[in-house]
Amino acid sequence: MFTLAALISTPLLVKLAIFGAVACGAWFLLDLLAKSKPRAEARLDEFRDPSRRGADGRGPRGVTKRADGMTRLLEKASPRMAKPLQPKTEADVGKLRAKLNYAGFRGETAPSVFLGLKVISLAVGFLAGGGAMLFTKGVTTEALLWTIGIAGFGFYLPEIILWFFKKSRQDNIFFGLPDALDLMVVCVEAGLGLDQAMRKVSEEMKKTYTVIAEEFGLCNLQLQMGRARNEVLHELGARTGVDDLKALAAILIQADKFGTSVAQALRVQSDSMRTRRRQMAEEKAAKTAVKLIFPLVLFIFPAIFIVLVGPAAITMINEMFPAMSGGK
Repeated sequence: MFTLAALISTPLLVKLAIFGAVACGAWFLLDLLAKSKPRAEARLDEFRDPSRRGADGRGPRGVTKRADGMTRLLEKASPRMAKPLQPKTEADVGKLRAKLNYAGFRGETAPSVFLGLKVISLAVGFLAGGGAMLFTKGVTTEALLWTIGIAGFGFYLPEIILWFFKKSRQDNIFFGLPDALDLMVVCVEAGLGLDQAMRKVSEEMKKTYTVIAEEFGLCNLQLQMGRARNEVLHELGARTGVDDLKALAAILIQADKFGTSVAQALRVQSDSMRTRRRQMAEEKAAKTAVKLIFPLVLFIFPAIFIVLVGPAAITMINEMFPAMSGGK
């Protein structure tokens, strides 16, 4: 009991109370911003985004009410929180939207939500890091520096996560595109048009390469809405950021413009992509020998050196310095 009373001192209780009051205030503020929408507005949102409805069109699909409420909370609170970080020029806005498109986030509120998440991560890092440093190190310069470092890491954490999302999508497209092109060649040579071939690819590759199926499905939807094929193909290459898909879009636009064989163009593009993948694998295999030098020098060679040279070194020391070894 004496030890517990010594640990729970008055300054510690004051710090805990301040931290709890700030956390409760932030939660209350976010709860106010997350008031539920009227039923009519919710129905309009369901018609704008059919993915929010279930298979029967009555409820959300695979999403709980709590997750839906959190999404609405972010959508409502993010514009206010992201206001200090909003891009000032159209070029910066375009770069931010392109970065989000590469990661698969194409919603109208995606930039605001992303910037709002950066502000939230900064605040959480500052509060959590500051509270932890305050309890462990007290009010010192070192604690302040640690708090600033944790807050900065929290601020850039959404950027890191977004980069991982973008890398995963681009790798999925790069490794699955040759198979998709082979399937498109089979469909085109069987008599289907380019639109029907893209639809068939999007249907057949949903389980293996989801990202490619999603991109081709979006292209089919845009074509059904009446957009020009050249614009749809150009946007297909631009919104993914994959060079091979940009080259494929350019080849398809050129084949459609000049009336050349689409199947031949797809076959040539597929062969070139497979050749590039093989060259990349050979390049990585050639770099393996160089990369193995560092673990060999740092971890394996010292152990081998000690095993081989150690007994000889001990014998030499005993012969040259008998006094050190206890001899006469």
